[in-house]
Amino acid sequence: MSVGTFFRTVVMVAVWGAATFLGVVGLGSQTSAEAQEGGPRLAVIRDAEIEHIIRTFARPIFEVAGIDPLAVTIVLVRDGTLNAFVAGGMNIFFHTGLLIESNDPSQLIGVIAHETGHISGGHLIRGDEAMENASAESILMMLLGGAAAAASGNPGAAAAVILGGSEMIRRNLMAFSRVQESSADQAAITYLDKAHLSGRGLLAFLEKLSSQELMPVDRQSSYTRTHPLTRERIDTMQAYVEKSPWSNAGLPPQFSELHQRMKAKLIGFIQPAAALRRYPPEDRSVFARYARAVAMYQQGDIKQSLLLVDELIAVEPKNPFFYELKGQILLENRRVSESLAPYRKAVALLPDSGLLRVSLAQALLETKNPGPVVVDEALRVLESAMDEERRSSMMWRLMATAWDRKNNPGMLAYSMAEEAMARGDLAMARMHAVRAQKLLPVGSPGWIRAEDICAQVKQCASPPSR
Repeated sequence: MSVGTFFRTVVMVAVWGAATFLGVVGLGSQTSAEAQEGGPRLAVIRDAEIEHIIRTFARPIFEVAGIDPLAVTIVLVRDGTLNAFVAGGMNIFFHTGLLIESNDPSQLIGVIAHETGHISGGHLIRGDEAMENASAESILMMLLGGAAAAASGNPGAAAAVILGGSEMIRRNLMAFSRVQESSADQAAITYLDKAHLSGRGLLAFLEKLSSQELMPVDRQSSYTRTHPLTRERIDTMQAYVEKSPWSNAGLPPQFSELHQRMKAKLIGFIQPAAALRRYPPEDRSVFARYARAVAMYQQGDIKQSLLLVDELIAVEPKNPFFYELKGQILLENRRVSESLAPYRKAVALLPDSGLLRVSLAQALLETKNPGPVVVDEALRVLESAMDEERRSSMMWRLMATAWDRKNNPGMLAYSMAEEAMARGDLAMARMHAVRAQKLLPVGSPGWIRAEDICAQVKQCASPPSR
């Protein structure tokens, strides 16, 4: 099954009965077990455009907080609940439910400012020291407890942990104290003022949450349960908004359109039937057509979806994400050779996006009987994405595929070691790193990195002497 390159699920936890599924699948797909049982699933997803939009909103906050924007990882969690949290260093996790339910960009910016306050205050959720160097998906698994349970060799135990994991996170691992929440609010106020941004969005978000306080705990949003809300916090924000000179400051006009597109895209992928109702054909706005294009693609109407995407490209010929969507639709419908041109165009328009480069590399490697020239291009594309996507298990899996096709067992073993590290599978990483050291020239870049993996795992045998 082809892995979706646009709005990609990089790790999935699906639970039905006592069985667990951990794998890589396209977000629009279902495993057969899911389709039959309708089991719940929790996934870290990747989407170049949504990550780009959130970074655009977050950049002024990170800068005034003294945080390198490139050092913060933006992580999307496919979960309909309203939540956001920080974990494993400078990683901010956003539930898709929060993104969809935010009324405007100012509310999302307020949440970003608050979560940045948790980072600056050191209120980071940790399950293990290794979390700081782990990929987003393995951090999520460690928080759920699934990785530890799976490592015990008892799949039933893993499933049991994951079944109860979501509520465990909300009530324990992710539960900030009232003092930490007030501290993060104060930091958010400082950042918003320094960035000349209004605090009305954060106040509106807190007021939205306050309406849930009288609900039974099991009906409250996860954000309410993990970020204790008090009347004092709301009063503090209200007082700040009343006196801040920036309370009526507007956002750049393009922010509203970006926010609308993000929501339209999410709804189109996650709730395609609802998207077609919410964005009817008579709505000719770009974001409405975007939502319909995604929803039709999800429902299998490829012809109409491609027609809408081509309309969008005609309106905005320099938008890389429209080309990316076209590439994915073609790739996932086995029109691989046709997908290469739109993917190449997307990369040309946004060359700094590592995720777009990974998408292009996947399309190149899925070409029927790719020759040496195509494989070499895929390797070059992946190597250029490495700085940004080093912790991506998907990137290393594609790298392994390319080296395998070049019949280079040493680099294949090294790439598989990196992939295992990204997934948090230390035993597998150790095994492949030892093999890489045996096969690669001593002192070569791959050999040195394999040695680093061995040192990091702390369980590898000493490298062979030559």
